[in-house]
Amino acid sequence: MTIILFIAVLFFLILVHELGHFVTAKWARMRVDEFAIGFPPRLFSIKKGETEYSINLLPIGGYVKIFGENGDSADSDSSRAFGMRPKLHQAIVLLAGVAMNILIAWLIFFAVAMIGTPTIVSEEDYDKDKAFLTITSTVSGSPADEAGIPSGAKVISVQSESGSLNTLTPTAFTNFVTDSDGAVTIHYTHKDDLGSVTIEPRSGVIESDPEREAIGVATALVENKKLGPVDALVSASMRTVNSLWAITVGITSFIASSFTFSANLEEVTGPIGIAGMVGDAAEFGFVTLMVFTAFISLNLAVINLLPIPALDGGRLLFVIAEAVIRRPINPEWMARVNLIGFAFLILLMVAVTYNDIVRII
Repeated sequence: MTIILFIAVLFFLILVHELGHFVTAKWARMRVDEFAIGFPPRLFSIKKGETEYSINLLPIGGYVKIFGENGDSADSDSSRAFGMRPKLHQAIVLLAGVAMNILIAWLIFFAVAMIGTPTIVSEEDYDKDKAFLTITSTVSGSPADEAGIPSGAKVISVQSESGSLNTLTPTAFTNFVTDSDGAVTIHYTHKDDLGSVTIEPRSGVIESDPEREAIGVATALVENKKLGPVDALVSASMRTVNSLWAITVGITSFIASSFTFSANLEEVTGPIGIAGMVGDAAEFGFVTLMVFTAFISLNLAVINLLPIPALDGGRLLFVIAEAVIRRPINPEWMARVNLIGFAFLILLMVAVTYNDIVRII
């Protein structure tokens, strides 16, 4: 199920990104030869008008093939080639995919603010009628992990031989488990299903306090907070801007350090890791999955805007350079530079994917 969710999220975000290129290319009167989701080999396609719409086997990308984008426009329709259209139009087409990813992220943030976002609240300031105690994570190899209590579970009640927990807060829960004589039984709901586990606390679970007996769960008070339209608009805008800035700083710092071979691969996650994170987000509900999708969309926007050949940002640099020197760049030279950029991206992808696999093993 996690893999299916990951592919669905990736498919949606790629579709949105490429749709931006496609729509603006049509608007700029460029000839679009192919609109493809995924990378070859091709599974099937259908041609409508001058454009072939394709679904390919590898769901790790997509592309819009615009006539003349690689400098080859020697036919009767050359006036509609990418390189023959105004530079401003070329820039708009290249930036449209990034803009669509940012817009989708903003729309998601706006929607979840209106629907209500699960928000962690403090024990000093929470609504007892709306907040609920949630299992946010479990320690690997701990009694809770072995018992199979899922992340995102909403705690309904907790009992032990000495009694029941009356106040469902993280502090009260921790103290109850520590002071209990023997096993504790936790009743919870998860994805609208009722569940119950009986867990025996043991020492050595918490690294910072190995003597204390614990079951190995992290808990938090979560409250579903809704905003009005105006507040939601402001919140979505601020969240989009702040997230974009944080992602940009993080990615550019990592790319820069990779050129000096000082990059820390522990700081990044590849496709396998992201697939697992999509599954984790889904465990907390649809709204959390939507928010995580927005963050992936913003990451795609920033990555595509990097001035690396083969990415939208790198291609935009070529357009700017041609506008400055007032003549086309040699297509063969451009192709070689794009190939180098593509090779660098593939090498980076292999490295982070290998790191994902090592983490799992």
